Amino acid sequence: MKLYYSPNACSLAPHIVLRELGLPFELVRVDNSNKTTHSGEDFLAINPKGYVAALQLENGEVLTEGPAILQYLADLHPSAGLAPVNGSWKRVRLQEWLNFISSEIHGGLGLLFNGAIPDAVKTLLKEKLFKRFAFLVQTLEQQDYLLGESFSVADAYLFTTLRWTQVFAIDLGQWPALERFQARIDARPTVSAALAAEQAYP
Repeated sequence: MKLYYSPNACSLAPHIVLRELGLPFELVRVDNSNKTTHSGEDFLAINPKGYVAALQLENGEVLTEGPAILQYLADLHPSAGLAPVNGSWKRVRLQEWLNFISSEIHGGLGLLFNGAIPDAVKTLLKEKLFKRFAFLVQTLEQQDYLLGESFSVADAYLFTTLRWTQVFAIDLGQWPALERFQARIDARPTVSAALAAEQAYP
């Protein structure tokens, strides 16, 4: 498999999961500014949507959209426990979290990267985002991970998106449960390895 990624992008989540599962894969760095890979390939020919993550399978198929990639990977090795069994109620809860992270956390923080948005609008966006943080706290004050006592693909995704708060000088210390969550995930060896590889890889 090939994982097309950009450093500090949402592609970090499937990268972490690939390492958690011990699956063989190749990292392919994408330049977001010119939509080419490090070797000069046209990334738009690989993923016409033009953004990472994209996962190219052995049969040549390309899977996009983080929540879909994360669930696909988890289902390759169900025994690893990174996602509840397909069709179960717990799996529906996982999908609920993945959708919440995608629309409310990823989407909310992602808008702040747009330099054309006036500061007054960004303030309003942050107010909405902070309400979503407060919702996360309700869960993470009670348990270590989104689904309970064990790490899942949803935790990899939330960790990845919450890292962007550093870019906007949003202090997660305002939400101690989120700060503890980030430290907990950051301490996983697979996370350290993924972060190091993305910075070192050409």
